[in-house]
Amino acid sequence: MKLSELKELDDTYHMPTYARLPVTFVKGRGTRLWDDNGKEYLDLLSGIGVVNVGHCHPEVTAAIQGQAESLMHVSNLFYTQPQLELAKKITEISFGERCFFANSGAEANEGAIKLARRYAKLKDSDAYEIITALRSFHGRTMKTLAATGQLDKHKPFEPLPPGFKHVPLNDIDILMGAVTENTCAIMLEVIQGEGGVYECDADYLKQVRQLCDERDILLIFDEVQTGMGRTGAMFAYQGVGVEPDVMTLAKGIGSGMPIGVLVANAKAGSSFKPGEHGSTFGGGPVVCAAALATIKVIEDESLVENSRETGAYVKIKLEAMKAKGAPIKEIRGAGLMLAIELDGESAKELVVALLDKGIVANNIGSNIIRFLPPLCITRDEIDYAFGVVESLMV
Repeated sequence: MKLSELKELDDTYHMPTYARLPVTFVKGRGTRLWDDNGKEYLDLLSGIGVVNVGHCHPEVTAAIQGQAESLMHVSNLFYTQPQLELAKKITEISFGERCFFANSGAEANEGAIKLARRYAKLKDSDAYEIITALRSFHGRTMKTLAATGQLDKHKPFEPLPPGFKHVPLNDIDILMGAVTENTCAIMLEVIQGEGGVYECDADYLKQVRQLCDERDILLIFDEVQTGMGRTGAMFAYQGVGVEPDVMTLAKGIGSGMPIGVLVANAKAGSSFKPGEHGSTFGGGPVVCAAALATIKVIEDESLVENSRETGAYVKIKLEAMKAKGAPIKEIRGAGLMLAIELDGESAKELVVALLDKGIVANNIGSNIIRFLPPLCITRDEIDYAFGVVESLMV
């Protein structure tokens, strides 16, 4: 089917929720994508930080096929081996001691919000408010939208559910002033993704951890985008040396399968009782098999290390580009979660020009370009891709 025909179907039958770029992708392998005309692209977006191990990795594909041939669904009224093996594996590689499986990052964050409120109730507290950061992004359900610190995203859907405060990132004094007897948790992204790739200061997070301990409120890290090696550590909290009480995962853990994970330490993780939270599809056998295979590939192929080292190499190239006169105001991020803020509002135009030259990237607003390549990307591929970026900017 031609692009024009697909566009007509989209305009006629799909709700107008996406501003799509004019490409139809039909195949992906490793760091590469191909469109319906056979044109090859180097992917610097990974489906927005999802295919961390590369497109259609053979081990992940085999795990999905094998599980789909034996059991696809029975509901969470019964035990299934892939789900409990995955829960065990996640606790082995993280601070966590308990897991709950959902279908997306937004659902995982909804679960974290419920868990924080339930934790407070078990202390005979009526605390229900959660403090998040301005520019944060936590999802598109009504509750996670209310948690999101981007007020322009709120306006079309107001009134939103109450119970959230938004404060500037990295300002501990304002955060401390926002905490009251109604506060049950603080929820942060270690690096804000959709907000523009802004990093939390390590010292700030240590002070937040101390504040939560003193007030006996939960510290939640939304690692939907930063998790699974993206920032040069398996989880971003490990890179800053601050453990949360609760962490949410999605995106990179399933290689494209719809999975979200709510991870908690012992004190928070025992708060739910049977019947208080659940999911029909969450943690199904196929998605859990995909996640187990994804983690194995990340470990076996040293993709965390490659993310850290290759990301540092990209930063060197971007700094050199800036020194040559590229209109780059700031370079942000860690590992292979990077962004450049431009001295001007040409981000969308640059992304479209890159796409025309076979490079997939992403703009955030009018002046930020985000790079989230698969963690298996090589230095040769980086040289090529950012050579193209430089040719369009310098």
